[in-house]
Amino acid sequence: MIRAGIVGGTGYTGVELLRILALHPEVEVAVVTSRADAGMRVDALYPSLRGVIDVVFSAPDVDVLAGCDVVFFATPNGTAMLMAKALLERKVKVIDLSADFRLKDAKEWGVWYGMAHACPELLAEAVYGLPEVNREKIKKTRLLACPGCYPTSVQLGFLPLLEKGLVDTKHLIADVKSGVSGAGRKAELAMLMSETGESFKAYSVSGHRHLPEITQGLEAAAGDSVNLTFVPHLTPMVRGIHATLYAQFSHRKVSLDALQGLYEQRYANELFVDVLPSGSHPDTRNVRGSNMCQIAIHQPQGGDTVVILSVIDNLVKGAAGQAIQNMNLMFGLPEDRGLKILALYP
Repeated sequence: MIRAGIVGGTGYTGVELLRILALHPEVEVAVVTSRADAGMRVDALYPSLRGVIDVVFSAPDVDVLAGCDVVFFATPNGTAMLMAKALLERKVKVIDLSADFRLKDAKEWGVWYGMAHACPELLAEAVYGLPEVNREKIKKTRLLACPGCYPTSVQLGFLPLLEKGLVDTKHLIADVKSGVSGAGRKAELAMLMSETGESFKAYSVSGHRHLPEITQGLEAAAGDSVNLTFVPHLTPMVRGIHATLYAQFSHRKVSLDALQGLYEQRYANELFVDVLPSGSHPDTRNVRGSNMCQIAIHQPQGGDTVVILSVIDNLVKGAAGQAIQNMNLMFGLPEDRGLKILALYP
């Protein structure tokens, strides 16, 4: 059995990790940390886990976590980088769900996250955990940077076009909507239901923290520089990401049938990417609770603009589910072990 630890077990991604790992046949959840709730049973805080998680919250301690085979960090940015080196030295594999190891440039990381990176020497070693791109590297790594929710939906949507050089990389647009759980589990005025309900807004238009992460991935796929306009929106729902992506053909127009075939071929062997039939409009509710990304391709009026629709559950494929997908690869398990989860409906 794989002994797993979770640092930051009280947030939405932490409890989502617990929900999925509790029924994973190869995993024992051995340690769950929370400074505020140390000493409390996990299932006292989350009664939904009664009978499946028999662990007491403890304060984060490297010596305790060193007894695990893998440690997940479901923590705010800036936490994992303080403990990762010590855990790696103790032969513990680290999967970070925050942004601490996603960017390769420590200075750029500091600009976007407002602090100096605590262990920049590890950035080159960290593998970016998008399995559809880095599967073989993921299998060999001990330090995994799990992608953000916005970056997952946007990159999976754009990848086939960029890999084949079909679109103008200087004029990409990502118009993306997220449920409020993407902001984390915290008491904040702007996140109250009475503030978000019956409302819809864009935010961070001048620059969102996920922009450099998305750009880094898209440039790797394109083999060239990329200019991306990324506008995130907050929607009055709990879970879900809906990315509407726009690109212009770079040299010659490609038919919708050819685009459909390109996407179907690119993702034919991907267990968690579902290319819908031509003309489809994916709905966030159809992936809610699952580790699936559903994609549809459109070419309005047969023109020069390609529109890609990409939907995921921000807490699963955008966070905990993808982290466990990566864990499976890192430990030589079938990629979908513990992740055969159907979407919730309605």
